[in-house]
Amino acid sequence: MLNSADREDLEFVRTVCTRLGIATYGITTQLREGFPGREPSELHRVHLVNEDLTESFFLLDQHRQRFVDADKKFARRGWVVRAVETTDRVEEVFCAEVEDGHAFTLEDNILTGNCFGCQAGGDVIKFVMDIDALSFAEAVERLADKYGVQLRREEGDVRDDRPKGPQRGRLVEAHKVAQQFYAEQLATPDALVARQFLAERGFDQSAAETFGIGFAPRDGDALFKHLRQLAFSQEELVVGGLVAVGRSAYDRFRGRLLWPIRDASGDTIGFGARRIFDDDRIDAKYLNTSETPIYKKSQVLYGIDLARKDMARSSQAVVVEGYTDVMACHLAGVTSAVATCGTAFGDEHARVLRRFMNDHEEFRGEVIFAFDGDAAGQKAALRTFSGDQNFVSQTYVAVEPDGLDPCDLRIKQGDAAVRELVARRVPLYRFVLSNVVGKYDLDRADSRVDALREGARLVSSIRDKSKVDAFARELAGMVGIDVDQARAEVRRAAARGPVRADQRGSRRGEPQQPDTSAPPAPRNPVPDLRDPRFALERETLKLVIQHPMAIGRTTSDIGVEDFTHPVYRAVWELVAAAGGPVAGSGDATWAGRLRDAATDPAVSSAISALGVEPIRTAKEPDAAYVSVHVFRLLELTAMRRIADLKSKLQRTNPVENAAEYNRMFGELAALEQHRRTLRERTVGAS
Repeated sequence: MLNSADREDLEFVRTVCTRLGIATYGITTQLREGFPGREPSELHRVHLVNEDLTESFFLLDQHRQRFVDADKKFARRGWVVRAVETTDRVEEVFCAEVEDGHAFTLEDNILTGNCFGCQAGGDVIKFVMDIDALSFAEAVERLADKYGVQLRREEGDVRDDRPKGPQRGRLVEAHKVAQQFYAEQLATPDALVARQFLAERGFDQSAAETFGIGFAPRDGDALFKHLRQLAFSQEELVVGGLVAVGRSAYDRFRGRLLWPIRDASGDTIGFGARRIFDDDRIDAKYLNTSETPIYKKSQVLYGIDLARKDMARSSQAVVVEGYTDVMACHLAGVTSAVATCGTAFGDEHARVLRRFMNDHEEFRGEVIFAFDGDAAGQKAALRTFSGDQNFVSQTYVAVEPDGLDPCDLRIKQGDAAVRELVARRVPLYRFVLSNVVGKYDLDRADSRVDALREGARLVSSIRDKSKVDAFARELAGMVGIDVDQARAEVRRAAARGPVRADQRGSRRGEPQQPDTSAPPAPRNPVPDLRDPRFALERETLKLVIQHPMAIGRTTSDIGVEDFTHPVYRAVWELVAAAGGPVAGSGDATWAGRLRDAATDPAVSSAISALGVEPIRTAKEPDAAYVSVHVFRLLELTAMRRIADLKSKLQRTNPVENAAEYNRMFGELAALEQHRRTLRERTVGAS
């Protein structure tokens, strides 16, 4: 166990432990009183799983000796009561793990209480519900099937519309036999392509046996005939999704590599089938068992039977995208990996994970989503972000920089790279916001505004309002703006309300899912020429066109970047091309020459207007009047460059990019001095 006042220290410890293959329980937080007269402060704590530690882990001799002497009495091994004798007495049941104190109270064959203080308890039905993440009715049906108890439903039963048909036990048994049949077929000559597929992905015979992988013969009814010989009815096979019926009965899966999909108790309830032959008449790469009485894809997680114990032990779940990814993770040592089966990760999947992770307020863990680095993976992350509040646990994303999934990563870089991928996880909200903000050019002020608005819409859509302020801070750092500005934009986005249905995700309450492509061009990209933001540019150009002699060489420091309006910038480019304001001195046709050189009607029209609009001074413009406009225009440019540089500095890590950070910091100091000089010259000229 390690304690720290800084949670980030313990997060780092967990990352290191993950890389070393040492499991940890979730970080817990307590409030401590501290010294008299001081405010209470938080103390964070992380527990390491003793079974994963070795003597070499400890640096201090006394700590190492204490570890060697300990008999691990407090390790959580997940013991289960197998039998209870009938008694009329109220008995104390002592925990097998903790001495000097009873863990449960046994009364009328019902266990109550828990030695870890959560007060969980109940009868066998409640036990099965908790252990296998089942509803009450499902738990009753499973127990009835297991022990041969026939269930009868009374009139008015709220579930009298339940699908009629074969009992669950028969469907599970049919799938068990089918899995054994398919596994045997994997060793046949016809399955050579299937074995090559596995070998190319680094999976040997032992791995195939661990995960129960099989091969569906290319014959149309091989499985059907096999199961019929074992007295399974055609109705049972069709209802279970193993067989379909056309002109005659035929196997649902033919000529494909198969993964058995098992529930938490290890029962096979369906299959995932991979296309491996080019002449397969079904183009879909993967086929999955359709919805059946025992297979609900919205509740099924592939690998949950293998991962559930390590999920509970480490309070960590890793969600990947495919069957081979689950295999790669488990073989690489990430044994809490699971995957959805032909559907996106949804609320029901989240509930299953929460059950097995003991995901509650007092004991938080981690849910890590390993997405591909492509556009589809980014969209998957956005969908997952909408369900982030389904977990008390912290949610993270692990994305390989080269876009490799865990299976490909293991092939190319080995097991350690897969563990490193999980260890490099980043918070889910940070990943999503980075994708939203990352499509904008943050070196441009207008793009920063657009990025802020889109990011604020996403942040304002969060259902858990206690997280909004933290996300707004993160958004401010990514865009490179002040935190108060980000908070204000989030409030405005919340006040505007939800976006239109065609702009958001398909599920109610889901945050807007921004397009990962470049932002669309605005409908009216050219602002009004008389917009107050461009007043100084307009006044300066009026002087250039109407009084070129007065302005003379004062404008030598002015460049095209000093004009932000595209039309005014184009006018200045014509002036520069003609030789600058000096070229117009004493030339009565100066404005006409500029107008004739313009190829854009909007620019030509602007020159005409600038040539006749009155100057904002009652007297003839002198050098002082001109200097004020020039210095103020240059100061505005300096201020824009300062704002851009500050934004870039805010987005730059001073530790990882020390040289670049220091260079920009020096440039910022020089710009600030330049701006102050221009301000002093403006005051002096006026």
